Amino acid sequence: MIEVNELTKRYGDKSAVKDLSFTVRPGRVTGFLGPNGAGKTTTLRMLLGLVTPSGGSATIDGRAFASRPRGLRHVGALLDAGDVHGGRTAAAHLAALARGNRIPRSRVDEVLREVGLAEVARRRTGGFSLGMRQRLGIATALLGDPPVLLFDEPLNGLDPEGVLWVRGLFRRLAAEGRTVFVSSHLMSEMENTADQLVVIGRGELIAAESLTDFAARGTRLSVTVRTPDALKLTDALIAEGASVEADGDALTVTGLPAPRIGELALRERLLLHELTTRTASLEEAFMELTADSVEYLAGETR
Repeated sequence: MIEVNELTKRYGDKSAVKDLSFTVRPGRVTGFLGPNGAGKTTTLRMLLGLVTPSGGSATIDGRAFASRPRGLRHVGALLDAGDVHGGRTAAAHLAALARGNRIPRSRVDEVLREVGLAEVARRRTGGFSLGMRQRLGIATALLGDPPVLLFDEPLNGLDPEGVLWVRGLFRRLAAEGRTVFVSSHLMSEMENTADQLVVIGRGELIAAESLTDFAARGTRLSVTVRTPDALKLTDALIAEGASVEADGDALTVTGLPAPRIGELALRERLLLHELTTRTASLEEAFMELTADSVEYLAGETR
Protein backbone atom coordinates (compact mmCIF):
# COMPACT_ATOMS: atom_id res chain seq x y z
CA MET A 1 0.00 0.00 0.00
CA ILE A 2 1.14 3.53 -0.81
CA GLU A 3 0.39 6.32 1.66
CA VAL A 4 1.04 9.98 0.94
CA ASN A 5 0.39 12.39 3.81
CA GLU A 6 0.54 16.18 3.37
CA LEU A 7 3.42 15.72 0.94
CA THR A 8 5.02 18.99 -0.17
CA LYS A 9 7.92 19.88 -2.45
CA ARG A 10 9.02 23.46 -2.95
CA TYR A 11 11.60 24.82 -5.37
CA GLY A 12 12.29 28.34 -4.16
CA ASP A 13 8.94 30.11 -3.88
CA LYS A 14 7.18 27.63 -6.20
CA SER A 15 5.40 24.53 -4.87
CA ALA A 16 5.58 21.58 -7.26
CA VAL A 17 3.55 19.52 -4.77
CA LYS A 18 1.48 21.04 -1.97
CA ASP A 19 -0.04 19.26 1.05
CA LEU A 20 -0.87 16.20 -1.05
CA SER A 21 -2.56 13.25 0.69
CA PHE A 22 -3.92 10.02 -0.79
CA THR A 23 -3.77 6.24 -0.40
CA VAL A 24 -3.23 3.60 -3.09
CA ARG A 25 -4.49 0.20 -2.02
CA PRO A 26 -3.56 -3.28 -3.27
CA GLY A 27 -5.73 -5.41 -5.51
CA ARG A 28 -6.62 -2.71 -8.01
CA VAL A 29 -5.08 -0.56 -10.74
CA THR A 30 -4.94 3.08 -9.65
CA GLY A 31 -4.42 5.72 -12.32
CA PHE A 32 -2.46 8.88 -11.50
CA LEU A 33 -3.70 11.77 -13.62
CA GLY A 34 -3.05 15.48 -13.93
CA PRO A 35 -2.22 18.14 -16.53
CA ASN A 36 1.39 18.69 -17.58
CA GLY A 37 3.26 20.29 -14.70
CA ALA A 38 0.77 19.01 -12.13
CA GLY A 39 3.50 17.36 -10.02
CA LYS A 40 2.95 13.70 -10.91
CA THR A 41 6.57 12.81 -11.67
CA THR A 42 7.81 14.79 -8.67
CA THR A 43 5.42 12.83 -6.46
CA LEU A 44 6.61 9.49 -7.87
CA ARG A 45 10.24 10.49 -7.39
CA MET A 46 9.55 11.42 -3.76
CA LEU A 47 7.90 8.02 -3.26
CA LEU A 48 11.11 6.39 -4.50
CA GLY A 49 13.44 8.56 -2.44
CA LEU A 50 14.90 10.28 -5.51
CA VAL A 51 13.63 13.69 -4.39
CA THR A 52 13.58 14.86 -0.78
CA PRO A 53 10.22 16.28 0.32
CA SER A 54 10.03 19.78 1.78
CA GLY A 55 7.34 18.49 4.11
CA GLY A 56 4.98 15.59 4.75
CA SER A 57 5.67 11.93 4.08
CA ALA A 58 5.43 9.27 1.39
CA THR A 59 5.61 5.63 2.49
CA ILE A 60 5.26 2.24 0.84
CA ASP A 61 3.93 -0.52 3.07
CA GLY A 62 4.59 1.70 6.06
CA ARG A 63 8.22 2.56 5.33
CA ALA A 64 10.14 5.08 3.28
CA PHE A 65 11.50 3.36 0.18
CA ALA A 66 15.03 4.65 0.85
CA SER A 67 15.13 2.63 4.08
CA ARG A 68 14.92 -0.67 2.21
CA PRO A 69 18.38 -2.10 1.37
CA ARG A 70 17.13 -4.33 -1.47
CA GLY A 71 14.45 -2.11 -2.91
CA LEU A 72 13.54 -4.06 -6.04
CA ARG A 73 12.17 -6.89 -3.90
CA HIS A 74 9.65 -4.46 -2.41
CA VAL A 75 8.92 -1.91 -5.13
CA GLY A 76 9.27 -2.10 -8.89
CA ALA A 77 9.26 1.14 -10.87
CA LEU A 78 9.45 2.45 -14.42
CA LEU A 79 10.13 6.19 -14.45
CA ASP A 80 12.31 6.73 -17.53
CA ALA A 81 12.69 3.96 -20.10
CA GLY A 82 15.73 5.72 -21.58
CA ASP A 83 17.67 5.56 -18.32
CA VAL A 84 19.72 2.52 -19.40
CA HIS A 85 23.40 2.32 -20.39
CA GLY A 86 23.27 1.92 -24.16
CA GLY A 87 26.43 -0.19 -24.23
CA ARG A 88 24.92 -2.96 -22.09
CA THR A 89 22.78 -5.77 -23.31
CA ALA A 90 19.28 -6.19 -21.90
CA ALA A 91 20.36 -9.32 -20.04
CA ALA A 92 23.46 -7.63 -18.59
CA HIS A 93 21.43 -4.63 -17.44
CA LEU A 94 18.96 -6.82 -15.56
CA ALA A 95 21.68 -9.16 -14.24
CA ALA A 96 23.50 -6.22 -12.62
CA LEU A 97 20.30 -5.13 -10.90
CA ALA A 98 19.61 -8.70 -9.82
CA ARG A 99 23.04 -9.02 -8.18
CA GLY A 100 22.65 -5.73 -6.32
CA ASN A 101 19.27 -6.78 -4.96
CA ARG A 102 20.13 -10.45 -4.30
CA ILE A 103 17.61 -11.66 -6.85
CA PRO A 104 18.27 -15.08 -8.47
CA ARG A 105 19.88 -14.85 -11.94
CA SER A 106 17.14 -17.10 -13.31
CA ARG A 107 14.69 -14.28 -12.75
CA VAL A 108 16.39 -12.27 -15.52
CA ASP A 109 15.41 -14.81 -18.18
CA GLU A 110 11.90 -15.10 -16.74
CA VAL A 111 11.10 -11.40 -16.99
CA LEU A 112 12.69 -11.06 -20.44
CA ARG A 113 10.37 -13.80 -21.66
CA GLU A 114 7.42 -12.18 -19.95
CA VAL A 115 7.93 -8.82 -21.67
CA GLY A 116 8.72 -10.37 -25.07
CA LEU A 117 12.45 -9.52 -25.19
CA ALA A 118 13.95 -13.01 -24.85
CA GLU A 119 15.14 -13.05 -28.48
CA VAL A 120 17.01 -9.74 -28.11
CA ALA A 121 18.39 -10.37 -24.61
CA ARG A 122 22.00 -10.24 -25.90
CA ARG A 123 21.55 -7.10 -27.99
CA ARG A 124 22.88 -3.76 -26.76
CA THR A 125 20.08 -1.53 -25.54
CA GLY A 126 21.46 1.46 -27.46
CA GLY A 127 19.89 -0.05 -30.58
CA PHE A 128 16.48 -0.62 -28.98
CA SER A 129 13.39 1.21 -30.20
CA LEU A 130 11.37 3.25 -27.70
CA GLY A 131 8.84 0.43 -27.44
CA MET A 132 11.59 -2.10 -26.70
CA ARG A 133 13.06 0.19 -24.04
CA GLN A 134 9.61 0.48 -22.48
CA ARG A 135 9.38 -3.31 -22.31
CA LEU A 136 12.83 -3.46 -20.73
CA GLY A 137 11.75 -0.86 -18.18
CA ILE A 138 8.72 -2.97 -17.32
CA ALA A 139 10.98 -6.02 -17.00
CA THR A 140 13.11 -4.05 -14.56
CA ALA A 141 10.04 -3.21 -12.47
CA LEU A 142 9.01 -6.90 -12.42
CA LEU A 143 12.50 -8.25 -11.68
CA GLY A 144 12.17 -8.52 -7.89
CA ASP A 145 8.59 -9.86 -8.07
CA PRO A 146 7.56 -6.93 -5.82
CA PRO A 147 4.19 -6.34 -4.16
CA VAL A 148 4.13 -2.67 -5.20
CA LEU A 149 4.65 -1.34 -8.74
CA LEU A 150 4.89 2.23 -10.02
CA PHE A 151 4.78 3.14 -13.71
CA ASP A 152 5.23 6.60 -15.25
CA GLU A 153 3.83 6.79 -18.80
CA PRO A 154 4.41 3.07 -19.48
CA LEU A 155 2.66 3.06 -22.88
CA ASN A 156 4.96 5.52 -24.66
CA GLY A 157 6.23 3.98 -27.89
CA LEU A 158 4.22 0.76 -27.64
CA ASP A 159 2.31 -0.55 -30.65
CA PRO A 160 -1.36 -1.65 -30.31
CA GLU A 161 -0.34 -5.20 -29.41
CA GLY A 162 1.97 -3.86 -26.74
CA VAL A 163 -0.75 -1.63 -25.32
CA LEU A 164 -3.12 -4.59 -25.03
CA TRP A 165 -0.37 -6.64 -23.38
CA VAL A 166 0.36 -3.93 -20.81
CA ARG A 167 -3.34 -3.51 -20.08
CA GLY A 168 -3.64 -7.22 -19.36
CA LEU A 169 -0.40 -7.23 -17.34
CA PHE A 170 -1.60 -4.47 -15.01
CA ARG A 171 -4.92 -6.19 -14.42
CA ARG A 172 -3.19 -9.50 -13.71
CA LEU A 173 -0.78 -7.89 -11.25
CA ALA A 174 -3.67 -6.23 -9.43
CA ALA A 175 -5.64 -9.50 -9.38
CA GLU A 176 -2.65 -11.09 -7.64
CA GLY A 177 -3.12 -8.60 -4.81
CA ARG A 178 -0.34 -6.18 -5.74
CA THR A 179 -0.49 -2.40 -5.55
CA VAL A 180 -0.35 -1.00 -9.10
CA PHE A 181 0.03 2.78 -9.53
CA VAL A 182 0.11 4.09 -13.11
CA SER A 183 0.76 7.68 -14.18
CA SER A 184 -0.50 8.37 -17.70
CA HIS A 185 -1.82 11.16 -19.89
CA LEU A 186 -3.81 8.69 -22.04
CA MET A 187 -7.39 9.02 -20.84
CA SER A 188 -8.63 6.22 -23.10
CA GLU A 189 -6.18 3.80 -21.53
CA MET A 190 -7.08 4.78 -18.00
CA GLU A 191 -10.73 4.31 -18.93
CA ASN A 192 -9.91 0.75 -20.04
CA THR A 193 -7.44 -0.12 -17.29
CA ALA A 194 -7.88 1.77 -14.02
CA ASP A 195 -10.27 0.95 -11.19
CA GLN A 196 -9.37 3.96 -9.04
CA LEU A 197 -8.01 7.41 -9.84
CA VAL A 198 -5.83 9.95 -8.06
CA VAL A 199 -6.13 13.28 -9.89
CA ILE A 200 -3.95 16.29 -9.08
CA GLY A 201 -3.55 19.79 -10.46
CA ARG A 202 -0.85 22.35 -9.65
CA GLY A 203 0.46 19.90 -7.08
CA GLU A 204 -2.81 19.67 -5.13
CA LEU A 205 -5.36 16.87 -4.88
CA ILE A 206 -8.45 17.22 -7.06
CA ALA A 207 -9.95 13.75 -6.57
CA ALA A 208 -9.17 10.31 -5.16
CA GLU A 209 -12.05 8.00 -6.03
CA SER A 210 -13.25 5.30 -8.40
CA LEU A 211 -13.05 5.95 -12.12
CA THR A 212 -16.85 5.68 -12.36
CA ASP A 213 -17.42 8.27 -9.63
CA PHE A 214 -14.90 10.66 -11.16
CA ALA A 215 -16.42 10.45 -14.64
CA ALA A 216 -19.88 11.03 -13.13
CA ARG A 217 -18.66 14.36 -11.73
CA GLY A 218 -18.58 15.75 -15.26
CA THR A 219 -21.65 17.91 -15.81
CA ARG A 220 -22.13 17.13 -19.48
CA LEU A 221 -25.00 14.66 -19.71
CA SER A 222 -26.60 13.94 -23.04
CA VAL A 223 -29.12 11.55 -24.55
CA THR A 224 -28.59 9.74 -27.84
CA VAL A 225 -31.81 9.26 -29.81
CA ARG A 226 -32.23 7.39 -33.09
CA THR A 227 -35.46 7.81 -34.99
CA PRO A 228 -36.65 7.82 -38.63
CA ASP A 229 -38.62 10.97 -37.69
CA ALA A 230 -35.60 13.03 -36.68
CA LEU A 231 -36.90 16.37 -37.98
CA LYS A 232 -40.27 16.12 -36.24
CA LEU A 233 -38.68 15.01 -32.98
CA THR A 234 -36.10 17.80 -33.20
CA ASP A 235 -38.87 20.42 -33.47
CA ALA A 236 -40.66 18.94 -30.45
CA LEU A 237 -37.47 18.83 -28.38
CA ILE A 238 -36.46 22.39 -29.19
CA ALA A 239 -39.95 23.57 -28.27
CA GLU A 240 -39.35 22.01 -24.84
CA GLY A 241 -36.08 23.93 -24.42
CA ALA A 242 -33.62 21.17 -25.37
CA SER A 243 -30.48 21.58 -27.47
CA VAL A 244 -30.22 19.14 -30.35
CA GLU A 245 -27.34 18.12 -32.61
CA ALA A 246 -28.43 16.03 -35.59
CA ASP A 247 -26.45 13.51 -37.62
CA GLY A 248 -28.85 11.77 -39.97
CA ASP A 249 -31.31 9.76 -37.90
CA ALA A 250 -29.16 10.19 -34.76
CA LEU A 251 -29.79 13.06 -32.36
CA THR A 252 -27.64 14.15 -29.43
CA VAL A 253 -29.90 15.91 -26.95
CA THR A 254 -28.91 18.00 -23.93
CA GLY A 255 -31.22 19.76 -21.54
CA LEU A 256 -33.86 17.04 -21.25
CA PRO A 257 -33.67 13.62 -19.54
CA ALA A 258 -34.36 10.41 -21.45
CA PRO A 259 -37.79 9.76 -19.82
CA ARG A 260 -39.05 13.18 -20.91
CA ILE A 261 -37.76 12.64 -24.45
CA GLY A 262 -39.60 9.31 -24.56
CA GLU A 263 -42.81 11.01 -23.40
CA LEU A 264 -42.51 13.62 -26.15
CA ALA A 265 -41.92 10.95 -28.79
CA LEU A 266 -45.00 9.06 -27.57
CA ARG A 267 -47.10 12.23 -27.61
CA GLU A 268 -46.04 12.93 -31.18
CA ARG A 269 -46.47 9.25 -32.13
CA LEU A 270 -42.85 9.00 -33.31
CA LEU A 271 -40.93 5.73 -33.54
CA LEU A 272 -37.67 5.48 -31.58
CA HIS A 273 -34.90 3.01 -32.39
CA GLU A 274 -32.63 4.12 -29.55
CA LEU A 275 -32.91 6.20 -26.39
CA THR A 276 -29.65 6.14 -24.39
CA THR A 277 -28.38 8.41 -21.63
CA ARG A 278 -24.71 9.20 -22.04
CA THR A 279 -22.62 10.45 -19.14
CA ALA A 280 -19.39 12.40 -19.56
CA SER A 281 -16.40 10.35 -20.66
CA LEU A 282 -13.33 10.21 -18.44
CA GLU A 283 -11.58 12.64 -20.79
CA GLU A 284 -14.47 15.10 -20.69
CA ALA A 285 -14.68 14.93 -16.90
CA PHE A 286 -10.90 15.32 -16.62
CA MET A 287 -10.81 18.36 -18.90
CA GLU A 288 -13.69 19.98 -17.04
CA LEU A 289 -12.47 19.30 -13.51
CA THR A 290 -8.82 20.22 -14.16
CA ALA A 291 -9.51 23.30 -16.30
CA ASP A 292 -8.35 25.67 -13.55
CA SER A 293 -5.16 23.65 -13.02
CA VAL A 294 -3.74 23.73 -16.55
CA GLU A 295 -0.47 25.64 -16.50
CA TYR A 296 0.11 25.92 -20.26
CA LEU A 297 -2.76 26.52 -22.69
CA ALA A 298 -2.24 26.25 -26.45
CA GLY A 299 -2.90 29.53 -28.18
CA GLU A 300 -2.82 31.45 -24.90
CA THR A 301 -1.25 34.92 -24.95
CA ARG A 302 0.39 36.12 -21.74
